[in-house]
Amino acid sequence: MNTVHEPQFAWALWTLLLMGIWGVVYARVRSKESKKEMLIVSLWTSLLGLTEPLFVPEYWNPPSLFDLAHRTGFDIESIVFAFAIGGIVVVLYERVFPTAHRHMPLEARHAAHHRYHLWALLAAPVVFIALSLATSLNPIYISVLALILGGVATWYCRPDLKKKMFVSALLFLGLYFVYFLTLIALYPGYVAQVWRLDAISGILIAGIPLEELLFALSFGFYWSSVYEHFTWRRVSIKVE
Repeated sequence: MNTVHEPQFAWALWTLLLMGIWGVVYARVRSKESKKEMLIVSLWTSLLGLTEPLFVPEYWNPPSLFDLAHRTGFDIESIVFAFAIGGIVVVLYERVFPTAHRHMPLEARHAAHHRYHLWALLAAPVVFIALSLATSLNPIYISVLALILGGVATWYCRPDLKKKMFVSALLFLGLYFVYFLTLIALYPGYVAQVWRLDAISGILIAGIPLEELLFALSFGFYWSSVYEHFTWRRVSIKVE
């Protein structure tokens, strides 16, 4: 039976696969601090799933459990998806490089660039809200711009996190690329059916919308630093 004609569970199954990846990563993280970091960030990131009505149907229009996306704009899958990517992104760097967290000394927090700590934290949501109200850009482009500018603000405020941010961006892009290929393999034609290719660039890379890859890159760049930025922690490479 051709699965392309039965797409109603594709979004749910795809998010379950992502949760499986999350579970594997969580199980392989040895540091209690990193496990705590992963879980806390996942829980907070899951709230981003509530923004789904901004993207449905302007960016895509997926069949979802109980047909929630079509009827309300909200869906369960988006919350699960946001939960998983948030936790994965924040610890990917630590899976490659053995790292340790340590609190920043109080005197270091008073450095000149830390005067903009709060503004740096608010940069991404403020940019997203401002562009949403002031422009007619597709919400996926607004998201990418907000994440990039939020990441640049973080980089200015916390230059010690730049290596983690850049490496995490590339790592998550690679992981998301492979992950997206599973959707294409299981549901050929699903992208053309569900994504509003006429409302975005229409450019596909190995069948993946360019905008999905831009989102992965920008999300990995910005979100990988949120735990350290909010909690005034530094990341250092462990010497074995």
